[in-house]
Amino acid sequence: MAETKLEAKMVEAMQRRASEGTAMKSFNSIILKFPKIDESLRNCKAVFEQFDEDSNGAIDNEELKKCFNKLQISFTEEEISDLFKACDFNQNMGIKFNEFIVLLCLVYLLKDNAPGHEGKSRMGMPNLEATFETFVDAFVFLDKNKDGFVSKNEMVQAINESGERSSGRIAMKRFEEMDWDKNGSVSFKEFLFAFTNWVGIDDAEDDEDEEEGTV
Repeated sequence: MAETKLEAKMVEAMQRRASEGTAMKSFNSIILKFPKIDESLRNCKAVFEQFDEDSNGAIDNEELKKCFNKLQISFTEEEISDLFKACDFNQNMGIKFNEFIVLLCLVYLLKDNAPGHEGKSRMGMPNLEATFETFVDAFVFLDKNKDGFVSKNEMVQAINESGERSSGRIAMKRFEEMDWDKNGSVSFKEFLFAFTNWVGIDDAEDDEDEEEGTV
């Protein structure tokens, strides 16, 4: 189901991580973490601006390479290029702030699963890494069959467990927000993009974009 080498690696990393289990007990416990996550991600803005050397609101491929160098993330040129393509969701040849968060979290997942867990403190951003761990934990909680994807049924099951009265409707709405390519299953990358929307990261950054009119 994974489209590229990078996506296959991400699925594999997520399956490995899923086998360790999750501390999340309910979908509500994920929602309760939103304010803390929001704060942590906004603190990441300074890192983004540091690497957006021409201050155009997006990080290009060259700036991304410098960013990886500085953060001591040792990925090959091909891996960096694949990550760039995977996270440049609008395909506008630049990584915007919310895409940058998704990209760093994918790096965290891939590094965390590298031999010897060298990635644990490699990025030098412990607060941000704790937030990324929450994302991974939340995805593992939703991925009941541990296949590295979240299906519609798994989403319904997770929200049912939270005891919401209108859980079926909420689950469908949340799932549709996550399933960007409408193929019926949600990858970790899609989940992260939806999450940055849920905690409102997009709103502050993209007022001029099409999100403006959405509820």
